Amino acid sequence: MRAFVFPGQGAQTIGMGRDLAEAYPEAKAVFDEVDEALGEKLSALIWEGEQDTLTLTQNAQPALMATSLAVMAALKSEGIGVDAASFVAGHSLGEYSALAAAGSISVANTARLLRTRGLAMQEAVPVGVGAMAALLGLDFETVQAVAEQAAGDEVCQAANDNDPSQVVVSGHKGAVERAVELAKARGAKRAVLLPVSAPFHCALMEPAARAMAEALDDVDIEDPSVPLVANVLASSVSSSSTIRTLLVEQITGSVRWRESVDYMGTQGVTEIWEIGAGKALSGMIRRINRDIGTRAIGSADDVKAAVEALNA
Repeated sequence: MRAFVFPGQGAQTIGMGRDLAEAYPEAKAVFDEVDEALGEKLSALIWEGEQDTLTLTQNAQPALMATSLAVMAALKSEGIGVDAASFVAGHSLGEYSALAAAGSISVANTARLLRTRGLAMQEAVPVGVGAMAALLGLDFETVQAVAEQAAGDEVCQAANDNDPSQVVVSGHKGAVERAVELAKARGAKRAVLLPVSAPFHCALMEPAARAMAEALDDVDIEDPSVPLVANVLASSVSSSSTIRTLLVEQITGSVRWRESVDYMGTQGVTEIWEIGAGKALSGMIRRINRDIGTRAIGSADDVKAAVEALNA
């Protein structure tokens, strides 16, 4: 049994997806559709722009989705559709890519939602007020205790439960800095502030959650053709009305990635394909469950190799 998973912010690189667009007209059509939906040449930024501009949240989010959906279009042209997977899942913004791949939200609407989401998340907290930190070598329960102790009268929450050795905390800058020191005292192998522009997936994102609730109200969402393993539940859903609610909760809720991969394993998944830029999720999956095989597909060569492997 196979699952398709889609990367989140941080995987973006200048040039991603360009070889796909050159090799597959179907992939280029995805980038064209995203450009048209946003009313700008996002593809030019992705392929020829500056990394700092691409990394801006409002650009990175639709850009990563476009690249993931271009991979899906290339795979489909080779006879591998989303129905080759039993589940789809995505890390944070990757959940939108997963839903677009499963036909739950149109590519154009997904691009516009992610532009809104990126801007709303950036504007929810003034620059310098919030922070995020990766705590390595502590389990999730220990990090939760660290975050609670560090919070005081501020916000500090476990934001991303990525794998057994990596949990990210998010909140007010002072509280997150306290969490870093507490984590080191608890024996963390590393505890480092992350170079992010806002404290994602914590209560400080509530203004962004309200903005997304409003934006999602205006968008058609269908039941996905393949069940989604949702970030905030770490279990599968197929109801469009539930998905609409979960996409709002996801803004302030934790990304339960470790549990999501464990869930897919218990459902019989033995192979996970990472669809889009980078290989970060594949690394996390191997640290979570070594019995699940991984394949990262982000280029035309990767698509060809996947097709050959499937047909072997």
